[in-house]
Order: sequence, then structure tokens, then C-alpha cells
Amino acid sequence: MPSLIVEPPNTQRFIMDRDDRNRNKNIGKNFMCRLQCMFSHSSSSESRLSLEDTQQWSQSLEKLLESKYGLATFRNFLKSEYSDENIEFWLTCEDYKKIKSSFRMSSRAKKIYEQFIKAESPKEINIDYHTREQIKRNVKTPTMHCFDDAQKIVYGLMERDSYPRFLRSDIYRTLLESLAADATKG
Repeated sequence: MPSLIVEPPNTQRFIMDRDDRNRNKNIGKNFMCRLQCMFSHSSSSESRLSLEDTQQWSQSLEKLLESKYGLATFRNFLKSEYSDENIEFWLTCEDYKKIKSSFRMSSRAKKIYEQFIKAESPKEINIDYHTREQIKRNVKTPTMHCFDDAQKIVYGLMERDSYPRFLRSDIYRTLLESLAADATKG
């Protein structure tokens, strides 16, 4: 009968920690490659993901969202946590504000309401009853600002909750580590 060799608990933890670190390094490199492939329309160095840009994401949510790589990384992080409705709503509102046609604005406002605002909607965002009711009235005669209050609430939620979690996440930390390692290699 074969004997089972059981390693001491400390050795097992060390092996697991080492395996986790290796896996995270690979995740960071794989994710970095995916990001660069997504945006590889030009091969100029200014369009590549850099350590400096990635470090700036930690300065503010605004800096993170201004970066095409930052936004893509944050969206991926939120999707991995099944909490991407806030960023999707915020981005949808940003696009909505660019609409010039009143017919398109009316049609789009109703879709946004149905998708994000209405109670029990597929991607219902977390806003208070008063704001939800105000938007319900606003959508009847929409303006480019009819979602502003909800958008501010959602931005605040992301800034206080999702963004700090993102900065502590394995995705962000391993991406930074991978870029820092590449920078030291030259």
C-alpha cells in the first residue's frame, strides 16, 4: 500500500503563496497584453500602457476614468465582481449628454430609465426613491441633464466603494508590479 507523504503546514502555505504570486504575475502580464491588444490601433509609444499612467490611476477616480486603459481595467474589475452596473450607467449618461436630436434623446432616455433606473430593472443602480421618482418625471420631457442627480450619486458610490477596492485588487497590483518589472528590465 503506497504511503502518503504530507508536507508540514508551513511548507504547504509557502508553496501556495509562491503559486499565488506566480499566478498573479501571469494574470498581470496576460491582462496587460489584452489591454494593449484592445487599443493597439497605433504602435506609437504614447498609446502603450505605461507604469507612470498606471500609477496615476491611484490619484483619483477621475484620472482612472480619463485613461482608456484605466477605464478598461476598472470595467473588467467591476465585471469580475458582478458590479458593473454603476460604471455602465455612468458611461451611458456621458454618451447620452452628447445627443443633439430631441427624438433620439427621448428614445434613449426611456431606454436608460428601463435599463438602469426603474425598480427591478436588469441593471438597476442604487439610488434613493426621491431621485428615482424625479427621473421618472424627467424622462417624460427629457433634457441632457435629466440623469445628472443619479449620475452624481453613482459616481460618489464608485468613488467611495468600487474605486478603493480596485486600488487594493490583485488586478491593479499585479498590473503595477508587472509594469514596474518591465521598466527595470529596460
